[in-house]
Amino acid sequence: MTVHPAFPTSADEAAPLAVRIVDPLSLSDDLATAWDRLGDEASEPNPFAERWCLQSALHLLDPERQARLVLVQGGRDGPVIGVMPVAPALHYGRLPMRHVTGWAHPNHFHGAPLVRAGFESLFWSILLGWCDASPWAQTLLHVPRLTEDGPLQRALVEVARARGGEAMVVHREERALLESPLSPGDYWDAAVRAKKRKELRRQANRLAEEGAVGFRHWQAGDAPSPWIDAFLDLEARGWKGRAGSALASHGDTEAWFRAIVTGAADAGKLDMRALDLGGRPLAMLVNFLCPPGGFSFKTAFDEDYARFSPGVLLQQANLDLLEDPKIAWVDSCAAPGHPMIDSVWRERRSLVWVNVPLSAPADRLRFAMLGKAERLWRRWKGAAMPANELESPT
Repeated sequence: MTVHPAFPTSADEAAPLAVRIVDPLSLSDDLATAWDRLGDEASEPNPFAERWCLQSALHLLDPERQARLVLVQGGRDGPVIGVMPVAPALHYGRLPMRHVTGWAHPNHFHGAPLVRAGFESLFWSILLGWCDASPWAQTLLHVPRLTEDGPLQRALVEVARARGGEAMVVHREERALLESPLSPGDYWDAAVRAKKRKELRRQANRLAEEGAVGFRHWQAGDAPSPWIDAFLDLEARGWKGRAGSALASHGDTEAWFRAIVTGAADAGKLDMRALDLGGRPLAMLVNFLCPPGGFSFKTAFDEDYARFSPGVLLQQANLDLLEDPKIAWVDSCAAPGHPMIDSVWRERRSLVWVNVPLSAPADRLRFAMLGKAERLWRRWKGAAMPANELESPT
């Protein structure tokens, strides 16, 4: 454990803070409880950084054990103010450049660390200071998928400036968001063209001619295992299964999915839905609800019934999230331009990938050289943001 100098937590007091690198599978009961509590007290909700989701990811999806689970704590026995997985990287895109990156996997859809509200600047100051002092950490800290202009990005910008550097946005993307004061019915009418709504009603009527149609909603206290089995089977029978990218295509991702859905259920954060025909699911989706936000994690549908648009019909039912008083918005977790989500969800959320230099002179020099290279590349490509070839592979 590396203990850093005291940083003020309020105007009239200061507390020693510690950076701890912990084994996610060997947490003490106290640290596990503190991590769980942090998920409910974070300035920005992120299910992918909560213990029930990240702990099994680090165990199952990091076979080379590259990630370091960093906890920033108020002294040896004080409260945990932040949790973030980081990893050393040898290349920045195609460039051989050692740096530190926020660790992620392909199904890790939000890169924000869990940080106690009000402690954002303190967390970044401690984390960057720890990186400065770590022999394995070089050049820069790369943080993928931060909410643009959210409290964590704003604090990172302020801390970088205080250190004499810059928090440089190197990539940006928008994805669909559900956020509206409208009722589900009014939102549907406003989001979907009248001609399309008519076509969907026709498809729903035709589907009802095939058998009994019903919507199901997982309820707290129900065993999640049958829902997990049904979802994995449904996804594997579609294009993802044929492409080898379904969760059940690989033992590690299947085990992780089973663990996190069960963990979300135990934590009271699972929202799982299905559209059935004759008792058999034609479409299913998984939401994680982390007030004040939600994350639409995964969806799957039976392609043999694609002519009835079962996925869109289920998304229509999913709009009742607008009536949940605890949920102000829902992140789609979908790639930009997703044909099903983007046609229904009208709002957008901007995510940014951010680089911050470390403090050693050699680090600052490499960071400046990288910035020049990216600007030249951007000018040559005529793009608004750096091209993928120069982005960190996270």
